[in-house]
Amino acid sequence: MSDSERLASIDALVMDVDGVLTDGTFIWSASGEESKRFSFEDVMGLSRAHQAGLELGLISGEDSVLIDRFASKLKIRFVIKGCKHKDAALQEFCRSTGIPLERTAFMGDDVNDLPALALAGLSVAPANAQAQVKAQVSMVMERGGGHGAVRMLIEMILAARSKDARMGVG
Repeated sequence: MSDSERLASIDALVMDVDGVLTDGTFIWSASGEESKRFSFEDVMGLSRAHQAGLELGLISGEDSVLIDRFASKLKIRFVIKGCKHKDAALQEFCRSTGIPLERTAFMGDDVNDLPALALAGLSVAPANAQAQVKAQVSMVMERGGGHGAVRMLIEMILAARSKDARMGVG
């Protein structure tokens, strides 16, 4: 299957958060409050994905209220935080949505994402992912996490779906 065909077959996008939707850094204030920086470019991409009917999910090893706020703002219903077994979480996402793994993309950036990346129909890493991860995924984005990598993937999926629709495939 070509990259274009694989992209066109995607019905769901599940992502790690830190290092994928953020640049992997966070700030702690003196009072202990945590903050993360998200890209509006990725936010717009996720909005476009939602409008196009892609199911979206977040699976994070962190248990941060900021993930809940992000998911709520973007109407992402499937969120698992504090996750130690992302492969099992990805399988649960597929069971709950009815979308098979083969039609699901997963984007991750670090070694704890490898089990989920191995299961996904399309495994993707941002440019800033660990070398071990980039060596094992189907695609590596030209942009880093928190700098438009998610938007880039979404635009590729939407373009491939549009091409298939124009050709009468699907």
